[in-house]
Amino acid sequence: MKNTRWILLLFLVFACGESGNPQKDTGGNRQSVGLVAIPVIQPEGMTLCERFMPPAGFSRVGEDPGSFGAYLRGLPLKPHGEKVRYYHGGLKNSTSVYAAVVDLPIGNRDLHQCADAVMRLRAEYLYMVQDYDAIHFNFTNGFRVDYSEWIKGNRIVVRGNNVSWVHSARPSIEYPEFWKYMEVIFTYAGTLSLSKEMTRVPAQEMQIGDVFIQGGSPGHAIIVVDMAENPDTGERLFMLAQSYMPAQEIQVLENPVDAAISPWYPLDFGEVLYTPEWTFRRDDLKRFAR
Repeated sequence: MKNTRWILLLFLVFACGESGNPQKDTGGNRQSVGLVAIPVIQPEGMTLCERFMPPAGFSRVGEDPGSFGAYLRGLPLKPHGEKVRYYHGGLKNSTSVYAAVVDLPIGNRDLHQCADAVMRLRAEYLYMVQDYDAIHFNFTNGFRVDYSEWIKGNRIVVRGNNVSWVHSARPSIEYPEFWKYMEVIFTYAGTLSLSKEMTRVPAQEMQIGDVFIQGGSPGHAIIVVDMAENPDTGERLFMLAQSYMPAQEIQVLENPVDAAISPWYPLDFGEVLYTPEWTFRRDDLKRFAR
């Protein structure tokens, strides 16, 4: 059963396809190309693809309507200039870290951190398209938790390192029950378990939805939410989003190395990827399996 929230989000997903550069000047970050200044940020845009334009000479890579990549590209954003909020309502004032705040609730518990946000985005998309059988994650101890079991009314019981299913609730696919499932995942899964579930991919084969991840305690994970390409040179750019500790709203990351094209990052970034709060290696890129 889909409520109006999902209908609206589906509209936002399909509203943005491939796009080049806008002609009107609305201010924001700008990249100079010859004598022409190209606006990268459109402050009035309320989705990721409406807010951030590709730099001059670049166009967004194609994504099939209804795909995970199209969903990420259409993520709703809070108004330009809004600050990230922690789970307890406090503000993350390090605005040099992020260029925008994703407008999705995160709950009021200290659970929605880095890997959690990545898993949440993947699960939200699959929930939206009603592909419930594809929603599953592993706990750190390796126990696989399928959402298809949860919707039957089965619930997780954890005793030490032993995990089992117990039928203790009514069957439901309502969103509040889905969120309860996700909070269980947030509690017992993390970067270590997620990194083992995903498949390593060469950076040159990057797709929207891929994840830079280092499993550990601590570890970190950030997700690729958009890509663009220069058809003349073959150069590619990508955009990243993360949550962090303590639990906080998802944020579109600034590029701390090249402010002229921020929040875009060049795919040819070398062997080390510098992001505002973490450093990754080129071979840290992974992809969700089915």
